[in-house]
Amino acid sequence: MAAWPNGDPVTAALATLAVDSRCALGEGILWCERRHVLYWTDILAAELWRHDPASGHTHTWSLPAPLGCLALGEDGRLLLGLAKGLHASDVEAQLGARTLAMTKLADVDADEPMTRINDGRADRHGGFVFGTKSEHADLRPVGRFHQYTATHGLRELALPRAAIPNSICFDAAGTRLYFCDSVTPRILQCRYDAASATVSDIEVFVELDASGAEPDGSIVDDEGALWNAQWGAGRVVRYLPDGRLDRIVHVPAPQPSCCVLREDTLYVTSARVGLDADALAAHPLSGGVFAHRNERPLARSGDRVHLP
Repeated sequence: MAAWPNGDPVTAALATLAVDSRCALGEGILWCERRHVLYWTDILAAELWRHDPASGHTHTWSLPAPLGCLALGEDGRLLLGLAKGLHASDVEAQLGARTLAMTKLADVDADEPMTRINDGRADRHGGFVFGTKSEHADLRPVGRFHQYTATHGLRELALPRAAIPNSICFDAAGTRLYFCDSVTPRILQCRYDAASATVSDIEVFVELDASGAEPDGSIVDDEGALWNAQWGAGRVVRYLPDGRLDRIVHVPAPQPSCCVLREDTLYVTSARVGLDADALAAHPLSGGVFAHRNERPLARSGDRVHLP
């Protein structure tokens, strides 16, 4: 155990390979407590992945467009955030297929051709909050944050435009929303009213301390602490509700991208995109899914989206 400059103790650990998936851009990992399987996306390969840790069996589906994020549905279907639209699919009924039959729920950013769906999470009230990423070469901040519900459809949240929206997650009450724009090394927080799709009191939650680190996907545990995958830093960091750094889980891949908790186990996706031959030789497991077992369970039940 080490100490941070302010004297607070910081626990360090190392994640190990769980699935040698070697995704170009692994992201959006979820744990389904009903089926005891993991789902995640390889955005650049336009694939949905499913892995059963008990049997070791892994299955992938090819999709017609990049899959930026996904969520568990109350009825067992998945909500899939493809590039320019939200869809629902009963993936478990299609385990023998390589492609998926889907039902479109909503078009997204139809007036902005240079965005695609990126990070997203179910909120605590049956809705889904997600952001759209700028596809401009200069990453000008044209991405937006949206809420989707079965009752109201798509509603834009009054958050600042972003280049790469990420780190979307919620406190236990579902009234505090965490988010970021990955081009800036900090995570923000705000008040969130799910019923009215309104936000207020935006402020900084944490500033990242590691040089070159970019905040990517996050999850909040049962104790209200936020776990953040930090792209470029090869680590997942646990921040306490007051923003103090509590734990660092090192990942043997420089680009961890998203994380999820399964009871006492942390799972982390990673990416190979942008790594040159030397970097891949040094980190050959990049693109895999990694796991770290905590000393005690820290996960709440997965939140689910109400689907029409």
